[in-house]
Amino acid sequence: MVLKKDKLSGIIQRELSHILQVEVRDPKIGFCTITAVDLTNDLSIAKIYVTFLGKDYNVRKGMEALERSKGFIRSLLAKRLTIRKVPELHFVHDTSLEYGNKIEKIIDDINHHDK
Repeated sequence: MVLKKDKLSGIIQRELSHILQVEVRDPKIGFCTITAVDLTNDLSIAKIYVTFLGKDYNVRKGMEALERSKGFIRSLLAKRLTIRKVPELHFVHDTSLEYGNKIEKIIDDINHHDK
């Protein structure tokens, strides 16, 4: 079951990335990247972790645009998947990139301060 869950997560991530790049035409979504997809054990809910690239990008407006487009995105995903029931989509802003950049900056500051 874990193998099926992992494989389906990868397929959903790939398809959602393509849908967001090509099909969804909301300019508020901007350059959105799917970093991970986490499925529940019964495959009914998919948590989609997203990041938005760009220095002065408004994350709140991007998340609202994704929420508005959720039904459209799910219907397109249903056409591309070969499973009986498409999982419910929950978009979550992924802050791990920002956190990693912050830690890297702190380490660089410490290394430059010691020299």
